[in-house]
Amino acid sequence: MKLGMIGLPNVGKSTLFNALTNAGAESANYPFCTIEPNVGVVSVPDDRLDKLAEMYDPDKFTPAVLEFVDIAGLVKGASKGEGLGNKFLSNIREVDAIVHVVRCFEDDNIIHVDGKIGPERDIETINLELIFSDIEMLDRRLDKTKRALKGDKKLQSEVDLLEALRSHLESGLPVRGFECNEDQQAVINTIDFLSNKPVIYAANLSENDFINNIETNPYYLQVCEIAKREKAAVLPICAKIEEEISDMELEDKKMFLGELGLERSGLDRIIQESYSLLGLISFLTAGKQEVRAWTIKKGTKAPQAAGKIHTDFERGFIRAEVISFDDLMECGTMVVAKEKGLVRLEGKEYVMQDGDIVVFRFNV
Repeated sequence: MKLGMIGLPNVGKSTLFNALTNAGAESANYPFCTIEPNVGVVSVPDDRLDKLAEMYDPDKFTPAVLEFVDIAGLVKGASKGEGLGNKFLSNIREVDAIVHVVRCFEDDNIIHVDGKIGPERDIETINLELIFSDIEMLDRRLDKTKRALKGDKKLQSEVDLLEALRSHLESGLPVRGFECNEDQQAVINTIDFLSNKPVIYAANLSENDFINNIETNPYYLQVCEIAKREKAAVLPICAKIEEEISDMELEDKKMFLGELGLERSGLDRIIQESYSLLGLISFLTAGKQEVRAWTIKKGTKAPQAAGKIHTDFERGFIRAEVISFDDLMECGTMVVAKEKGLVRLEGKEYVMQDGDIVVFRFNV
């Protein structure tokens, strides 16, 4: 899974990226500090995997991973090539979802590219650049479909859909907020719209506001209102706190967060929100050779999940031997679980569940 971190210059984007990934990307108080996208890969924390490692003492331990891409700051006119616009748009096209960092704190020592704090204006600035790019793409598709309509009248419904979507975009609203049915959404998904990508708005707050005044911060409330209209997610976060804990040992980090009244780090919360937003789950494989987490979409059937491990597993799929993580933990060992009949044999139509521990049987 690849998350692109975007935002206007000087909103705390690179600071947050560095804190989340320890990748050491440059961070400074001037626009366009980020030119080439920095990339950081982090392990997805999973207590289930840790417990399986204790049970099997494996030779190899492989958690799921999340890739963060710190994309260059954006300015007005990016869709026309202003600033680093073209590069920004091509970088964002490659990610699965967007973490849009929005500044929600006052600080006279940190320059804002527009002179003053304004989350609604900042979000609109970036959204409009994505929307302008999407309109160009939609127009090309619309022209092609209208030409094809002369020989196939069944395409009239697609033309109507695209024209309705164009009106939606022209009103300054992103594709992801467009109301449509499943069939229409399937058509829209065939076009690589930038503003259709799932978004988490990371509302970057001051330490005091993050700990004590989230619900009364007017900038944060603005972001929540926008996200509600767009069907996007909101994650309150403090880049400064994340920066402070980024180099701490695990126990020190837990203690520090506990003193602040926080249960989880920003990284853990972003990962959880990302999985939810993208409809992802993990299934697990476990044995002496390796304990590993595999990320799949909700609704994935057993053969396709097997294909994540190796294409031969999907091609020659016979069955899946499945037990839930909770059942295995309750039994203590796989031997006891089998004796109790808790290891199920599932076929090609089985839909994988989060936390399934599975052995795939195949023949090619």
